[in-house]
Amino acid sequence: MLPYNIDHVAIAVRDLDATLADMKSQYGAEPVSREIVESQGVEEAMIPIGGSNVQVLQPLTPDSPIGRFLAKRGEGLHHIAFAVPDIDAAIEHLKSTGARMIDTETRIGGGGHRIAFVHPSAFAGTLVELVEGAT
Repeated sequence: MLPYNIDHVAIAVRDLDATLADMKSQYGAEPVSREIVESQGVEEAMIPIGGSNVQVLQPLTPDSPIGRFLAKRGEGLHHIAFAVPDIDAAIEHLKSTGARMIDTETRIGGGGHRIAFVHPSAFAGTLVELVEGAT
């Protein structure tokens, strides 16, 4: 199970519009997509940078996972996402290595992609998202 790309690096923010304005003025970067993902409790924007993306996440409610993250840790890096060709095989491989999984079944994320999260304890305290069918 080798990831074939870093799909995105996710940043949690309180104000998506302000962050997107900063990205445009500071780096000349603009989102290629913006959507509300009710199942994840976020509004997200994807900004292409080279062969990957920066995903900017704003919570829909304070009690959503991103809302709780912001309350506890403040704005900043939330997770890194690896693009995988077969997410079911990736989950099985990780489970066979003893990696602690948040999701043992896939769910639908932004852009309609199948996703699953790996617990931060499995990779140096970093939350990892697996994404199938992405860049």
